[in-house]
Amino acid sequence: MKKVAILVDGGFYRKRAGHVKGHVTPKERAEELHEYCRRHLKERSFGKGQPVYDELYRIFYYDCAPISKQVYHPLTQRTIDFGKSELKEWTESFFTELAKMRKVALRLGELSDGGANFNLKPAITKQLLSGKKDISNLEEKDFSLSFQQKGVDMRIGLDIASLSFKKQVDKIILIAGDSDFVPAAKMARREGIDFILDSLGNPIKESLSEHIDGRKSCDDDYRNHQQNNKTN
Repeated sequence: MKKVAILVDGGFYRKRAGHVKGHVTPKERAEELHEYCRRHLKERSFGKGQPVYDELYRIFYYDCAPISKQVYHPLTQRTIDFGKSELKEWTESFFTELAKMRKVALRLGELSDGGANFNLKPAITKQLLSGKKDISNLEEKDFSLSFQQKGVDMRIGLDIASLSFKKQVDKIILIAGDSDFVPAAKMARREGIDFILDSLGNPIKESLSEHIDGRKSCDDDYRNHQQNNKTN
């Protein structure tokens, strides 16, 4: 039996879960995440006996408080007040639900004070450049809100280092996308930590494989979504 810490890049998880699983209430999403993390503890089964579970040290959830400033939309030419948005209310309720759960630690960073703006989605930009879409046909949904998080990646790296150097766990599972976690992963592995990446079915660079001890997703929806991405 191994002692396991599960680290969750919250912004990535919320976006990925919403895309694959659909929209749910804050309480449902929090329970979904908690249950999903606990699936990672099921290590193996012997014959027809009961499955063997690793011990959960803690679930560390990293995210930023929701944006609450006013942002100008270039297409509609109006200012949107995110301080009164449903997204802000949903996210704050989601954090509250997570904080109630056993062995869940919230690590909240901050949003950059400036630079929040609406940008064309990459796929829409490609359609415009290829002539498949005309600028006169742009819609509000063709834009996405862009802003920078501060402190999230740093907190993930510091916790990986602390857990590794203090020998508090035997295994670290990082639920994240194709992000810059390689230095922390390499350091953890040098300290003898089993380092597993769960990208929730999201493709990652092949070059990352040499810096982790394996990949694992614990839900058919994410695994099937990954297979669909490969065939499309």
